[in-house]
Amino acid sequence: MANAFGFLRGAGDMRRVRMYNGRTGESIDTVYWVNGKYIREALNEINIFMRDWRTGTAIGIDPRAMDVAAATHRLLQTNEPYMMLSGYRSPQTNAMLRRTSSGVAKNSLHMSGKAADMRLKSRSVAQMFKAAVACRAGGVGKYSRSNFVHMDCGPIRQWGA
Repeated sequence: MANAFGFLRGAGDMRRVRMYNGRTGESIDTVYWVNGKYIREALNEINIFMRDWRTGTAIGIDPRAMDVAAATHRLLQTNEPYMMLSGYRSPQTNAMLRRTSSGVAKNSLHMSGKAADMRLKSRSVAQMFKAAVACRAGGVGKYSRSNFVHMDCGPIRQWGA
């Protein structure tokens, strides 16, 4: 995560995430880290926003996943909020998606609140992928046909075409 934090240092002493969910119609725009500390109330808002919309279940989203998204967003130099396609996924939702798609991992980091699938209208998947990989802070998957980038705070790796 060291590189992602380096990109965020220039943001002043705060970290912000801006997203909307096309499935629920909800939006979030919150500062979740100030002066070296995560803000519990903001993280709670993120947990609810990123819940599994199919089941309504929410868990604690790993703040490092937000750090990867925030650092990537900063590198892309856009004010457009992310469209979040998938945040937390319950085991039931993940199993259902595995039955209908070959691109869903059995032990997906979405199930532990460590991953998000994001899209931006103003940036290509290739641009988002390149920026997320530059953060060197977790896994980055490029899903060109589905028009989104997977970002997580797991081991550093990359995949996709």
